[in-house]
Amino acid sequence: MINQSCQEQFVLLGFSDRPRLESILFVFVLIFYLVTLVGNIVIILVSHLDPCLHTPMYFFLTNLSFLDLCFTTSSIPQLLFNLGGQDKTISYTGCAIQLFMFLGLGGTECVLLAVMAYDRFTAICKPLHYSVIMHSQLCWMLVSVAWGVGLLNSLVMSPVTMKLPRCGRCQVRHFLCEMPALIKIACVDTVAVESTVFILSVIIVLVPLTLILVSYSYIALAVMRIKSASGRRKAFNTCGSHLTVVSLFYGNIIYMYMQPGHKASQDQGKFLTLFYNLVTPMLNPVIYTLRNKDVKGALKRLVTRK
Repeated sequence: MINQSCQEQFVLLGFSDRPRLESILFVFVLIFYLVTLVGNIVIILVSHLDPCLHTPMYFFLTNLSFLDLCFTTSSIPQLLFNLGGQDKTISYTGCAIQLFMFLGLGGTECVLLAVMAYDRFTAICKPLHYSVIMHSQLCWMLVSVAWGVGLLNSLVMSPVTMKLPRCGRCQVRHFLCEMPALIKIACVDTVAVESTVFILSVIIVLVPLTLILVSYSYIALAVMRIKSASGRRKAFNTCGSHLTVVSLFYGNIIYMYMQPGHKASQDQGKFLTLFYNLVTPMLNPVIYTLRNKDVKGALKRLVTRK
């Protein structure tokens, strides 16, 4: 009966050991989620409606905003449901879908941030050839590669994780069906699975991060050669937004996935996952809007036109 029940549903313990914290978290998570939805939808609409923003940079930014909307929505509604009531269960199918989306969207964002870094490298280091290099076909191809890598990551890791024997252990010490949490409740030796996770993390996380660092090394050298202070300031403002997003996202991902699964604190894991699953997608529109004159100008033009 226990084995059968685990094939039907899981129990997401989340923050159930802290009832007072649950009520506080419900309010904060709901507010942050609504701000995330509004902020990213505004970025998508502004980039689509304003002709001045029909450039590769904002094409990639639109993809990032759409990605963040999907990434957050894949788990936050379930978290709000669990925080707001006594029922902490999630169906086996729902858990599998959540894991699949979480792995796919996370992998896609890793590659997409590297693509955005390459776009900035081309704009600053090869400005005269930018429009020729970053043509629409290349932009669509790069975005397709990013989404393809995320899909491949999900297709490889989701079945492996979900098929692990659990011997009736249905209680997941997390607020979502995340891979490390599901691996921990397996009743078999998971060294092979954890090794596979580590290898894929190196490929999907560290390879794009290396490309980002190399791109920004060349960008820094190019910016230092700019004689005008206004030119340097514009370049730093443009790249500063992207670097801030990269730091927030990769810092949490590396801490969560680039270490042995049983060494991370469970509480730390929950709060870090909540941070990069909710706070980072909420901050992305704020970072790109406040530090970007083009987006602010487009918003003013749209409001004035209305």
